[in-house]
Amino acid sequence: MGLAVSGGSDSMALLALAQDLMNDRIEVATVDHGLRPEASEECALVERVCRARGIPCRILEVHVAEGNVQDRARAARYAAFGAWAAERKLAAIATAHHADDQAETLLMRLNRGSGLSGLAGIRSCTVMEGCPVPIMRPLLDFRKSELLQIVQDLGLPFVEDPSNRDASFDRVRIRRELERADWIDPRALAQSAAHLEEAERTLQSVADRLWDSKASVGEARVAMPVTAWHDISARLVTRAIETLGGNVSRGEVISFLKTFGKRGNIAGVLIEQMEDFYVCTPEPPRRGG
Repeated sequence: MGLAVSGGSDSMALLALAQDLMNDRIEVATVDHGLRPEASEECALVERVCRARGIPCRILEVHVAEGNVQDRARAARYAAFGAWAAERKLAAIATAHHADDQAETLLMRLNRGSGLSGLAGIRSCTVMEGCPVPIMRPLLDFRKSELLQIVQDLGLPFVEDPSNRDASFDRVRIRRELERADWIDPRALAQSAAHLEEAERTLQSVADRLWDSKASVGEARVAMPVTAWHDISARLVTRAIETLGGNVSRGEVISFLKTFGKRGNIAGVLIEQMEDFYVCTPEPPRRGG
């Protein structure tokens, strides 16, 4: 098992709990994004703690492309973790996301009008693009305060990422509001996200079974059944578009299907309804003027 560990208290608690449970069957990687001068020392702190505990540790240096810093840093981080896991032949990677993270994520996505997939929040186990092994989040039932208490009881050192106080980030503003609203229970919000994740997996399972039993996939043609539910149909059509090389979100497909007649184009794919099937083919080239 690989552990993705920063110098924060949550990650240090993950390290201690995982070692207590799995002994020498864990390895640690920590990422230096090169975005803050303190980052190299924070990585060195993780390395020192691992050395004292006899845990193999690797510092991964990544380059973050320009753009949305948090999104680009996240993509670079997981790509680096994936390459490390593949090299070390690790079965999975565990991160230290907890119930407070989940509550913040749920509220952020509610505020953006997200659908079921978004409201399922931080997945307890997922596969991410660019990472060849599953990502596990075993601490989603823990509050941040509980993890901090574990670290303090064990006398483990930790650091506080200054970005956690930067109010220019949506997540930080949501966190501050949650701290002020003592009538909101973050653990209950996290439980709701877990229920939504279960519903998401159930619907995906239904769609996968329909695809396996009734979809027809050719070199440049995909056909799948029309269903009575926009969500299930959208999952099938999204998969068909991706099979034909297109790139589209499920939300875009749901919106498309709600106004769909018998024929339409989306993401470079022509969708036609023929009796009880959607037939998807590459969009034909447009005629010149």
